Amino acid sequence: MTPVIEARGLSKNYGRTRALDGVSFTVAPGRIVGLIGPNGAGKTTALKAILGLTSFEGELRVLGRDPYRERDELMRDVCFIADVAVLPRWIRVSQALDYVAGVHPRFDRRRAEEFLAKTDIRMRSRVRELSKGMVTQLHLALILAIDARLLVLDEPTLGLDLLYRRQFYDTLVNDYFDKERTILLTTHQVEEIENLLTDVIFINHGHITLESPVESLAERYVQLIVNSDQVSRARELKPFYEREVFGRTAMFFEGRTAHELQPLGDIRTPSIADLFVAKMQAHATA
Repeated sequence: MTPVIEARGLSKNYGRTRALDGVSFTVAPGRIVGLIGPNGAGKTTALKAILGLTSFEGELRVLGRDPYRERDELMRDVCFIADVAVLPRWIRVSQALDYVAGVHPRFDRRRAEEFLAKTDIRMRSRVRELSKGMVTQLHLALILAIDARLLVLDEPTLGLDLLYRRQFYDTLVNDYFDKERTILLTTHQVEEIENLLTDVIFINHGHITLESPVESLAERYVQLIVNSDQVSRARELKPFYEREVFGRTAMFFEGRTAHELQPLGDIRTPSIADLFVAKMQAHATA
């Protein structure tokens, strides 16, 4: 199966800053992949390279194309929602639909109108008259109406309230995603989207620290809430991170089985959010 995205030794410098340092990862078709990292980790630079918005060193293929050299062709199959509004504030909703219909051959205006009919957005409204949540809904309507193979989302619900965030992701999964399409997204609100993800890529300081299908995480990682009299024994098994939780010690292990840890305390499968924090903190103290 040909990957949707394949990066090998991908690097990017901004002056003396190494934003990406030889990263390699693969995104398969029909997956929802979370590219997760702290501020300054290299997420946005990676997305810019994938979208053909910046040059790079190394190898990168997106839908079989070099995104920087073949961007015009690539954009027929790729859609993007940024963390900031990109629509002109003076434009009317109907004019935004007119524009996309005129420039994108795979835009289905009827589908966009059907989606907007379920919202409070009116066709004659100007973008400046819409709330931030409505602008995000308008972006989503334009995207949903394009028959694209890859959707890239960069903090798409940043600054929205919980209701709009939930509606956005529900619509994305129920009305857009299918086994033929692929979604790559970044977000700081990991807890809200981890149940949607099929794969995760953790990035920090320009390096990939974890790349895995979500279903494989339980086989690789174990969180142990240690009994107070077993802390020393648990530390002998070399956890890669530990923290205090309500007066008890939580330890994170990679490559240890639940069977060998069970006598030492309570065993849990770490959430993606907890695993992310553990990986980032462990890297910071290494």
